[in-house]
Amino acid sequence: MADKKNQNDEQKQDKDNPNLEQNKREKPVSQLGKVISTGFIGGVFWSFLAYLSSLLNFTEVSPNLILQPIALGDWKNGTLGEFISIVLIGLLSIGVALAYYAILKRFKSMWIGILYGVALWGLVFFILNPIFPNLKTVFELSRATIVTTACLYILYGVFVGYSISFDHNELNTNNEN
Repeated sequence: MADKKNQNDEQKQDKDNPNLEQNKREKPVSQLGKVISTGFIGGVFWSFLAYLSSLLNFTEVSPNLILQPIALGDWKNGTLGEFISIVLIGLLSIGVALAYYAILKRFKSMWIGILYGVALWGLVFFILNPIFPNLKTVFELSRATIVTTACLYILYGVFVGYSISFDHNELNTNNEN
């Protein structure tokens, strides 16, 4: 009987001891931290899929397009250039995610993410086209390239947009309760 009481006392002390690993709580990541990580991961993931799409000849455009106006040398057209471009796109994507967070985070619809992806595609292929020397105009690109890149941008927009909106709305719902 005394052993049971001692065992219960020890368990109670274990639950109250803040130094034990099981009693430590992880500090929650800030909402801005989640936006930054969502942007980086989304940029890396979807640009890697764009790289695979270019390897499989679904598109004429690959992620190394971002290096064309700034980098010198033939290395930018090789595998090293592709992977450096993927990381750079991930870093640029942080800014894109922060812009979504600042402007569109309160919308709950997936359609906002789709429209955001379409807007980003239009920005790159219509407005920023002149700064990319190796990028043909939209009217000169193959149909497969247009469809593939538009789908990748739409999926990227949905990923970033819906992730940020969902997290923002979850946090607001939890704060209201």
